[in-house]
Amino acid sequence: MRHLFDLNCQPSEIGKVLEDMNQISPGLYDPGLRLPGCFDPFEMSVRAVLGQQITVKAARTLAARLANSFGETIETPFDDLTVSFPTSQKIVSLGSSIENQLGPLGITGIRARSIAALAVAVKNDAIDLSVQADPETEMSKLLEMPGIGPWTAQYIAMRVFGWPDAFPHTDYGVKKALGNLPERTILELSEAWKPWQAYATINLWNSLKTGADR
Repeated sequence: MRHLFDLNCQPSEIGKVLEDMNQISPGLYDPGLRLPGCFDPFEMSVRAVLGQQITVKAARTLAARLANSFGETIETPFDDLTVSFPTSQKIVSLGSSIENQLGPLGITGIRARSIAALAVAVKNDAIDLSVQADPETEMSKLLEMPGIGPWTAQYIAMRVFGWPDAFPHTDYGVKKALGNLPERTILELSEAWKPWQAYATINLWNSLKTGADR
């Protein structure tokens, strides 16, 4: 629960570094925002893969299709919550035909292969998707997997590992919030946000919401 809601966060310490974001745009830094964690590391990692270069809504649709097709039926008090997300063991059991099985769900071949590689690594303990893991060590393993690039690795580092310095600088929302600056300029700006770049990212994303949404 502490990881899920980032309850160990110290906003005052983060604010000392990030309050200068308001020089870029007034109100860009909103004190007290936390890093969202996750309930299940494998599910979150798969969702990161599904979310590559598509909208949040589209990624959510793909994740729901994956759960409905390969998750286990469960009983809950909630009408919309009827299945669990498929485990790494379930994904591995799909074998070499995974592309053919996930393709009809709208999941591309490269994403299917990425999900398969993640599942095999988790099942074989070849990667540590826990909050206790060393983010940079595990990120290097992620980057060796097919279809997993810097954005996906950084996003997993933020949500799964709770790494406070994760920074998906190629993210569409990050670029939009910074006025579509060149990537090199964004990276130069972010140097001043270390070691809290992940919190800077949350603030950049949050700045794109309307007043009502916020």
